[in-house]
Amino acid sequence: MNHDYETRFREIRNKVEAQQRLTLDDGIFLYDPNVPLQAVGELANWVREQKNGNVGYYNINTHLNPTNVCVYRCRFCAFRSDLRDPKGYVMNDEQILARGREATENGCTEMHIVGGLHHQKTYEWYRNMIEILHREYPKIHLKGWTAVEINWFEFQTKKSVRWVLEDLKSVGLGSMPGGGAEIFHPEVRDQLCEHKANTHAWLDIHRTAHQIGLKTNCTMLYGHVEKAFHRIDHLLRLRDLQDETGGFQVFIPLAFHPENTKLSDIKKSSALMDLRTIAISRLMLDNVQHIKAYWIMLGVETAQTALAYGADDLDGTVRHELIYHDAGATTPEFLSIDKIRGLISEAGREPIERDTIYRRVHRDPDDFKNWKSGEPVSSLASAVGSVGQ
Repeated sequence: MNHDYETRFREIRNKVEAQQRLTLDDGIFLYDPNVPLQAVGELANWVREQKNGNVGYYNINTHLNPTNVCVYRCRFCAFRSDLRDPKGYVMNDEQILARGREATENGCTEMHIVGGLHHQKTYEWYRNMIEILHREYPKIHLKGWTAVEINWFEFQTKKSVRWVLEDLKSVGLGSMPGGGAEIFHPEVRDQLCEHKANTHAWLDIHRTAHQIGLKTNCTMLYGHVEKAFHRIDHLLRLRDLQDETGGFQVFIPLAFHPENTKLSDIKKSSALMDLRTIAISRLMLDNVQHIKAYWIMLGVETAQTALAYGADDLDGTVRHELIYHDAGATTPEFLSIDKIRGLISEAGREPIERDTIYRRVHRDPDDFKNWKSGEPVSSLASAVGSVGQ
């Protein structure tokens, strides 16, 4: 770094160490390639260890994508299908319940449920899915429906967002994933997905979920047509809502996979950009406890490295993920528990299984399928401690 960059970075480091907030300009500066990635990573790692000690979290989960038929035609999506397309599919109740049975038999604590917005399926079809899964497999946490889907249900039912969320919660919805955020700035969002839930709707749906006691995740899709300004603007909007509600549990930066999309001419982001984005996210989102390195999108090696660049969570075993594999992800279909624990240990972290709402999972050593959720993981970080303490 030249002298000017060194001075500017030192100012940012001093702010972080004094627990002062970083600004839009600070974040954009950290994306400058003249600022060494290693320096940004070391600072993010310091914050990560202050917040989460030396722990690396994972969970045992499965995905359920009940249909890929979708009314929207987002340019970045390789998963969606038209109704009459040969690749289009719709799961029935029997198939959905079979997925719940498989999850139970494999010791899963969570089912992550997202899919297409099928114009011939009513809101009741989506609601029924939650209801039957919760009735048959009440122990499994159902994390379902992005804000885009909730926005569609609002349109279908002609009811309020609050009504839709309270109704879904009443039949077993446990929390919401963070998908559909993409990039909030209209300059970019209008290029990617001009017709689906806009920024105001996404933020308002998550605000309402938090108000009725549903925890949610938050995301950002990067590495397509956006620039550093758009990414930092996105993070600041998430930070503002978190100040207001405190309902976001974890932030997941999602690396765009261009294959099989309408943006296939774009080159996929590099591992260096992935790690820089993880690190900057940790530094900007001072009020979000966890940063997840989603191995499905980042690749196993980059996700493992991210545990030293601000991330404290690798997601989980992830059975049956279709959306990103359709977009060209070459990662495995799922990771075994031994593999994911090994990755965390190899990175010098303490592997700890958590449930969806970040409580420690305790398993019967004689029966893997017999588990219960225990104390919040926030009590573990200080107990396990950070590197060097």
